Amino acid sequence: MADQQTPASSGRRLTLRQRQRASRGMQYAVLIAVAVLLAALADWSAIQQSFLNLDVAKEGLPELFTVALRNTVIYTVSGFVLGFAFGLVLALMRLSRVAPYRWLSAIYIEIFRGLPILVVFLMIISVPLAFPGFELPGGVYGQAALGLGMVSAAYMAENFRAGIQAVPKGQMEAARSLGMPHGRAMVSIVIPQAIRIVVPPLTNQLVALLKDSSLVLILGVTATQVELAKFGNDQSSTFANPTPLLVTGLTYLLITIPLGYAARRMEARQGASR
Repeated sequence: MADQQTPASSGRRLTLRQRQRASRGMQYAVLIAVAVLLAALADWSAIQQSFLNLDVAKEGLPELFTVALRNTVIYTVSGFVLGFAFGLVLALMRLSRVAPYRWLSAIYIEIFRGLPILVVFLMIISVPLAFPGFELPGGVYGQAALGLGMVSAAYMAENFRAGIQAVPKGQMEAARSLGMPHGRAMVSIVIPQAIRIVVPPLTNQLVALLKDSSLVLILGVTATQVELAKFGNDQSSTFANPTPLLVTGLTYLLITIPLGYAARRMEARQGASR
């Protein structure tokens, strides 16, 4: 009798794939139930009045784009350009045969990768205390570019170093066999290939800089220098309504989501080409 029951009982056992499907189905059911419960408990009229108030949202136009978004882009791009140039120099110093260059680069990278950007901005504000009368060109724009650039350079330097090391050594050897000096071969052959390799992580760094630009407010911006986060917070305080904060968040997402998608696509293409 036991032998006759064994095939029947084994036939009723679920396969691994069936158990996985059943588990996913239960998870989906729980998520749907939670969503339905939250929708039933929410006060939609209060949500519309507090977070989706179109009248309040319209009060921030067109300054949301002509002032806040414009300044955010300026802070981000200027910091990225400075970080790109300085980060490349740091990467070359890190790979140099001259020991002091390697030491200086390593110390800088470790320090500025470990410091919060808010602390860096506070240090920049305090520079005139050590150098009376010193002012950075561009005022707040120059301070923002310097702070964002100093921090991003530390991260980009490591990206560039990895990209340069990923370029096959045969590229440099072939250039040197043709009589090309080391410096020219590095600038003309190795560095362009390294930059193409590190474009995806550099894109992610651009997204991080865009978000870090919200800390520029610590520098003491005026009404014409505000970036998105400061603008949204001021508007929210003025109208005692969080709708401007939601609009600001959506504006950030309009930039960060396409950039993140582009970075993933480039990473996938590079992975497929290898």
